[in-house]
Amino acid sequence: MIEVNGELMSKDKAIAEISNGLIIGYDPELLPLFLLRTKDFEGWLQGRAIDMHRTNSRILKRALRLTTDDDAELVLKVHAATITDTYWFRENGSSLSYDDVRFKANYFDKLALNGDPDSFNLEYSPTPELTNIGSFEKCWRLEDGKWWMVKQGNNLERFSELFIARLGQALGFSMAEYYAENGTVKSPDFTDGASVNYESAHGIVGDDEDYKLNFDAFMELSPILAKQYLEIIYLDTICFNMDRHTRNYGILRDVETGDILGMAPNFDNNIALFARGVPKEIARNNDRLILLYSDLLRTDKQAFEQTRTLPVPTVDMIKLCTQDITLPVDIETLTAFLMNGSNHIQAML
Repeated sequence: MIEVNGELMSKDKAIAEISNGLIIGYDPELLPLFLLRTKDFEGWLQGRAIDMHRTNSRILKRALRLTTDDDAELVLKVHAATITDTYWFRENGSSLSYDDVRFKANYFDKLALNGDPDSFNLEYSPTPELTNIGSFEKCWRLEDGKWWMVKQGNNLERFSELFIARLGQALGFSMAEYYAENGTVKSPDFTDGASVNYESAHGIVGDDEDYKLNFDAFMELSPILAKQYLEIIYLDTICFNMDRHTRNYGILRDVETGDILGMAPNFDNNIALFARGVPKEIARNNDRLILLYSDLLRTDKQAFEQTRTLPVPTVDMIKLCTQDITLPVDIETLTAFLMNGSNHIQAML
């Protein structure tokens, strides 16, 4: 167990006392939901750490002259601060404020994204890359005072991210915005500089991706949240998103009160559609995601009734959403694949 002593902060408000790595007192209204559920402070720190399996992450670590292999210690190098929430850790005896630890620049964005050799020799400075989770090469980039997530990917991965964002918007769902730029996709920080706190579903349900367990957990918090969760997995099913996990969907909370404001916009759809190749079975008769969604509808009456109210994609809508995406994809095959998925869901209803 990591032996740290101090306070977990939200901006400049202490929300928990940490003694030898243990939470010994906390504000239940403001505490991150993962900590409210588990009281595992070290696990919370580790969950904020950059994925060291990424090649550029390892290069970044060398450039920053960091020698620790412990994720929690790595995160504490930047006081556990991130771009998308106001939580951070202040050690006993420290006079740091939130303004001191929140990120105002990132000189290692090119190194984190591309392994840029010129960035390798820069002097150390705190970087949000140490708390930028996920398995793809990516970076936080500050443009005109606003943070953007920039992510690498092949043509089909980038098409998937761009197209699904547009299709979700066309269906009226809350979606993160994505734009193509110089062989990457970029998305503006949907917390708008941590004006709200983002917390992943992992804080609520752990690693369990079961649809019914998640739907019930969100229903217990709010029927509105459950409906918004349903919209995410409904779109996942139609678009064959194989990579939905409890760290790439979640909720937004009020910074001052801790109130849950709603689900975060749908994001991280790059491993969907044809990103891993065109499936042999375009008809989707044995599609695992359709079977999982079918199980939810069969076992949960509320999910069934809410699905009946969800909008249905059309051929014209799909083709319109592809018009400004220049990446090479067989649109006719894509349209058939999506409509077949949608038709299977409608047949269940």
